[in-house]
Amino acid sequence: MKKSGIKNYGPIFLKGMAMGIAEIIPGVSGGTIAFITGIYERFIAALHNIDLSLFVILKKEGISGVWKKIDGNFLASLAAGMFASILLFVKLVTHLIETQPVMLWAFFFGLIVASAIYVARQIQEWNIANIITLLIGAGIAYYITIAAPANGNDALWFVFFSGMVAISAMLLPGLSGSFILLLMGMYGIVLGGVKNMDLIIIATFALGCITGILSFSKILNWAFKHHKSMTLAGLTGFIIGSLNRVWPWQEVLSRRVNSKGHEVVEFTRSVLPGKFAALNAADNMPYGNDPQIWVVIALMAVGFGVVLVLERTGKK
Repeated sequence: MKKSGIKNYGPIFLKGMAMGIAEIIPGVSGGTIAFITGIYERFIAALHNIDLSLFVILKKEGISGVWKKIDGNFLASLAAGMFASILLFVKLVTHLIETQPVMLWAFFFGLIVASAIYVARQIQEWNIANIITLLIGAGIAYYITIAAPANGNDALWFVFFSGMVAISAMLLPGLSGSFILLLMGMYGIVLGGVKNMDLIIIATFALGCITGILSFSKILNWAFKHHKSMTLAGLTGFIIGSLNRVWPWQEVLSRRVNSKGHEVVEFTRSVLPGKFAALNAADNMPYGNDPQIWVVIALMAVGFGVVLVLERTGKK
């Protein structure tokens, strides 16, 4: 039986903070952080337990029975950590994305490379089926990183559907819910709904998120129980395919106006350091045209090292 208290749930809170920071950055998944900190399967299992059977448990055992069934202390600690990190670090991360994108992406590139290696090491057997699953996962994730954005649709059924898809993507290592919304053309619509306090848009999107997270968590939980190696291979593929999104040197393809009226980068594509330098020199970018190759390599190493530390923390 798990003990409670700060000693046990304090680390869960900190892991939730790390997941929250990852979710702030388009293209970086909180699911990746959950995996390398050793809480991914527990997180999926807790979400899986949220179903209609809770009403029966509530009648028989009360709120304490329901709380125990859903691993309430764990979920609450994780959610609190994510919420706290978003409040504390959203401005800092946004500032770094706008002013030091090369260094920020370098750090996360190293982190995600190490994450892919870590997840692959959990696969107990390598066979043709697992290799094909890995390649399919990598192909899907890579295609998502280069796909052209679609036109948004403010029909309520599509708002609901976009909530389901975005929250499901968040559960997969390597995929970012916010980036999926951008690809679907729904980022501005959903953000606009929140900004304007459009309760119908907010409620519909939230309902889609709830439906998505409860249904997709059951699929993942089943997959881990019955086809764990193949599932891990697919997740490894997703992580590998997502590396294109966090390649340090990017060419800006389009921009958008954020909620504060500022123009920010929306879509980019990976380029070699030399082309990056030429493009930024021509565009007179505020962070200069120096590809900072040695700094990038150093920060990749730091990101890689962070995963090693998180892995040891997860084992403890």
